[in-house]
Amino acid sequence: MYEIHHRIGGRSTPSTSGRTAPVYDPATGRVQATVGLASVQEVDAAVAAAQAAFPGWRATALSRRAEVMFRLRELIDANRKELAQLITNEHGKVLSDALGEVARGLENVEFACGVPHLLKGGYSEGVSAGIDVYQLRQPLGVVAGITPFNFPAMVPMWMFSNALACGNCFVLKPSEKDPSPALFLADLLHQAGLPDGVFNVVQGDKVAVDRLLEHPDVAAVSFVGSTPIARTIYERATANGKRAQALGGAKNHMLVLPDADVDMAADAAVSAAYGSAGERCMAISVVVAVGEVADPLVDAISARLPAIRVGPGTDPDAEMGPLVTGEHRDRVIGYLDAAVGAGATMVADGRAGPLPAEGFFLGPCLLDRVTADMACYTDEIFGPVLSVVRVGSYAEGLRLINENPFGNGTAIFTRDGGAARRFQYDCNVGMVGINVPIPVPVSYYSFGGWKASLFGDRHMYGPEGIDFYTRSKVVTSRWPDPTTSTVDLGFPQVR
Repeated sequence: MYEIHHRIGGRSTPSTSGRTAPVYDPATGRVQATVGLASVQEVDAAVAAAQAAFPGWRATALSRRAEVMFRLRELIDANRKELAQLITNEHGKVLSDALGEVARGLENVEFACGVPHLLKGGYSEGVSAGIDVYQLRQPLGVVAGITPFNFPAMVPMWMFSNALACGNCFVLKPSEKDPSPALFLADLLHQAGLPDGVFNVVQGDKVAVDRLLEHPDVAAVSFVGSTPIARTIYERATANGKRAQALGGAKNHMLVLPDADVDMAADAAVSAAYGSAGERCMAISVVVAVGEVADPLVDAISARLPAIRVGPGTDPDAEMGPLVTGEHRDRVIGYLDAAVGAGATMVADGRAGPLPAEGFFLGPCLLDRVTADMACYTDEIFGPVLSVVRVGSYAEGLRLINENPFGNGTAIFTRDGGAARRFQYDCNVGMVGINVPIPVPVSYYSFGGWKASLFGDRHMYGPEGIDFYTRSKVVTSRWPDPTTSTVDLGFPQVR
């Protein structure tokens, strides 16, 4: 048993609050560590360290900042297995999923390596007699990131890569459920040459979050988590004069038309619903089966489920690991019982399959004939539960998607290019896949949903991330008429 600390001003800093939280090994159900939860004073110390480091980091040349990001990229690449192992140990996802998380996070570090280009402004010469106008992009100061348990390495990289490259200093508050990957990344940033205090980690719970939201020296807050918390984060941060981007929950639908390749759609639904035990904001949680495709599609999905090996994330043959805590697993199971009670058909019950005796395991669950008024449809379950809703037409399926309060991601499976093009135009969702079940944008676009899936006007990472972590300054300058210059320029004056 050991205690996981903060990292403040470049140093490992034990918590003095006297409050701790358990860190479980989800594969065994046993506590493997404790994490010290920050007091208000400890949050203040992290912000003060970032504030003190900001003038020097802001003044650091763009080429130097890019060098740090390039070195960080190489260090993450060289240590990706160790980082993935930490994720598996504390989150529970299988090692292949953890390695994929590291790879997708690394893309954002690579994007930030181009910061000298990304921060170019604009220039207009001679807008009036002797007057030029140009635009600068400058950092905000100290910014904070509050990140979820399900991607303890990738989501921080979504945030801090652009924030640091733009010249800001960063305070990260990771989930207390899996806090170690944040400290590993902090160590790699130190090895890459980032000055002490530019990147800080405070472990904590609501006390730490509340202080970051009200701290006068925190200029902006980025958040990823559930919709109720995202709404609260956004309202409190903006009420305190901060920029905020708060990404909320999801209920991602996959619309399958009658002409779709059933095997392709079934493979996609299985990988998108049960990868990482469904603990992904981009997981497909609802298949909308149009017309006659429903029966063969449900049969095809069901036939694939017994082949999914559920086991510890360290098992190289395991394809799905445990859920993050026993409490969360029991909450997910509650939705299964409620769905059957409301009239849904239990095609596959994840409690019935062969599962390890220890740990927080639940196998793949498949519910058919789900309706839009059932809790398993309306709520974000965040577990290995796939619901099938049957509709009679494309229009009915589209209406179901557009009327849902979430608007994070969606997908359509069809062989009809016209239908696909119509769907991408019609659907009120921020990220759309065409025969792609999890349409997470590459790092040089930006990630974010619509409706209750996003609070704020800027999506995460990519070009919108650069916008979020900088502010524009426009300079209007006038110089004396060159014809009146007293300096001998060595050639005739322009008249």
